[in-house]
Amino acid sequence: MRRLSVSLRWKIALTVTAVSCAVAAVLGVLVHNAVTRQTVGEVRKDAGNDLDTALVLFEYGTSREGINSVLDPPELPAQLRTLVHSGKRGSMVGSYHGRPVMWVAAPAGGQIMAVWSPYGSTRRNLEDFDTAILGSAVLAATAVALAGLFVAHRISRRLASTAAVARRITAGDLDARVGGTAGHKPGRGPTGHDEVAAVAAALDSVAGSLQSRLEVEQRFTADVAHELRTPLTGILASAELLPEGRPKEMINDRLRALRGLTEDLLEISRLDSGAERADLAGYQLGPLVDRAVRTTGLDTEVRLTEGSDPDTVVETDRRRLDRIIANLVINAHRHGAPPVVVTVDAPRGGTVSVEVRDRGPGFSDALLEHGPQRFRTDAPGRGKGHGLGLTIAVGQAAVLGIDLRFDNAPDGGARATIQLPRYPEARH
Repeated sequence: MRRLSVSLRWKIALTVTAVSCAVAAVLGVLVHNAVTRQTVGEVRKDAGNDLDTALVLFEYGTSREGINSVLDPPELPAQLRTLVHSGKRGSMVGSYHGRPVMWVAAPAGGQIMAVWSPYGSTRRNLEDFDTAILGSAVLAATAVALAGLFVAHRISRRLASTAAVARRITAGDLDARVGGTAGHKPGRGPTGHDEVAAVAAALDSVAGSLQSRLEVEQRFTADVAHELRTPLTGILASAELLPEGRPKEMINDRLRALRGLTEDLLEISRLDSGAERADLAGYQLGPLVDRAVRTTGLDTEVRLTEGSDPDTVVETDRRRLDRIIANLVINAHRHGAPPVVVTVDAPRGGTVSVEVRDRGPGFSDALLEHGPQRFRTDAPGRGKGHGLGLTIAVGQAAVLGIDLRFDNAPDGGARATIQLPRYPEARH
């Protein structure tokens, strides 16, 4: 069964309304009982005084004119009649000649002396009073509910603003702040000195601390890469002076790997800085993919899906797309298993995509959940490794504004899919 989702605003408003209704109900009952006891008590007291007078007059055989007294009235309530027969006096609301009255009766020489007092107006007054109490309770509950809804709306809006900033920070926008944008004039975020403001301030503090740490790491990465570049170039030049042989080949191979790592670090530092801008133009997709795959020098098959047009023109930055495809192919060969296949899907009028797939153990759960992470590679046999290559591919895809997804194929193997936009002039 699907659970009904109720926002915090309505939860607070409903809670305040329920509490106010409960309080109004309790107070209404208390006031009703108090007023009823007082009003009925006054009527009973007046009728009791008349009964005392009627008993005195009856005892002396004097006329009871002017007093609403009756001997053994047949309309006397049965319970009151039984009480008087037991030798006690009492009172009870009943009727007399079809009208509501307050009966007060007592024994009188083996008979029942009863005095009645009109009760209709008293009953109407009590009913009117109850109606007034109910109306006042409804108005009060409505006013409290509206006030609660207003306060809850403000709290909910402030919490929603804080949650939106938290989502932006999670998505990578470390400049986002509840009180504005980092380094700029504060915006209209949650203000005040309550708990919501404390949460907002804590979130801003966390974002600022995280941003500072990342900036330090980015500067460190860039500085290390720049510092390594110059001595590494000198070492490569010096290695060329070594005599030919296996040692020289091993040294040059490791130095080339170190130079590649240095270039990757420099590229990551540029991507992290956010200064990279794509130089978009129109390119035919088929030749573009063939060229990117050939530059890797690896045994990779390029396929075209049925109905696809290899001359489809896409809008991209050729250098950056080459880098993405090459890194995906190299990663598939390094951490997957052959055959590695690059599939181009460019149906006429449909979505254009490029898929790189291998037959290895597939991407790890950590990569699928969190994405590629630099300097992290899974152990062999536990999934597809990932490191700077996939990190750079994701970064370049972000610069191009295209979608790069990682998943595992149902029949095995890791799969990376790039979706590309068609060139504007080729869309019509």
